[in-house]
Amino acid sequence: MSYTIRAMFPAICLTLILPLAQPVLAADPAPGADAAAADAPAERQAFPSRSQEDALALERQLPQGEQQKLQAGDETFLALWKPANTDDPKGAVIVIPGTGETADWPNAVGPLRRKLPDTGWASLSLTLPDAMEDGVIARAADAAPASGDAAADKEKPKGASDKAPDPTATAEAEAAATAANAAAVAEQSKANADRIFARIDSAVAFAQQNKARTIVLLGHGSGAYWAARFMSEKASPAVQKLVWVAAQETGRDVPTLPEILPTLKVATADFVDKDRPVPRKQAQDRLNASKRVKGGKFTQITLNAIPGNTAAEQEQLARRVRGWLESQ
Repeated sequence: MSYTIRAMFPAICLTLILPLAQPVLAADPAPGADAAAADAPAERQAFPSRSQEDALALERQLPQGEQQKLQAGDETFLALWKPANTDDPKGAVIVIPGTGETADWPNAVGPLRRKLPDTGWASLSLTLPDAMEDGVIARAADAAPASGDAAADKEKPKGASDKAPDPTATAEAEAAATAANAAAVAEQSKANADRIFARIDSAVAFAQQNKARTIVLLGHGSGAYWAARFMSEKASPAVQKLVWVAAQETGRDVPTLPEILPTLKVATADFVDKDRPVPRKQAQDRLNASKRVKGGKFTQITLNAIPGNTAAEQEQLARRVRGWLESQ
């Protein structure tokens, strides 16, 4: 009897162990699960644009009372508002910075937005979206031939002689690629202009809400270009005056300022630095274009450089801008 029990003991133990082992085996992950998780691409967080980073820096540095979040389409952007320091404001000046500049840029933009309220003008300085970067759109001619040539090399039988490409077909392909790239660049340029116009529109609406009886667009650098194009293409009746300070072309957008100038219907002041040769040449082109416009309201005002005294230069600019605004 005892022999029989000892013989059956291993079988009984095995019967007890097997049910416990099955759940452990079932809990093991599928062989390829870890590999699939490792192969899955990690999601990257979108980095803020340069203009967004600059705006965040200004939010940390400047008083909360100066900061306004305006809406342009589906975008929210920072603007810096300072009401006029008087009980009878003359109006509001919307300051449009140039490429790479912030709403409180130390040259012209910041000094003007802070000085104008003491002369009876409220100021609203904008943040513009990042400018369209060169080389964002890759040329089709750079990418398409590479894959085509690789496929042709694979299909070519060994020992086959290379056949000279058809010059006509090559020229047609290059022309098509060039046309496609030009269309893509034009489309992106239009989208960039629409974003800027939407922000200026929002700023004009804000000035109207604050009972500004006169609204002025003041652009610095390439901001002058966008202020002019806005008034040429949108022709907002709420804006009565236009000021350019050290105006510059963007270098990629059309039409140019001399081409825009004849279409402007509001009084326009063009403040230029006579000691800078390249902007001075562009300023002369604008002046010549204005002379061909009958009954134009264009005035070009030359500023004198004050070497080694930036504060005096900014004070001169603010004084001359104020003088022109009050003379109109």
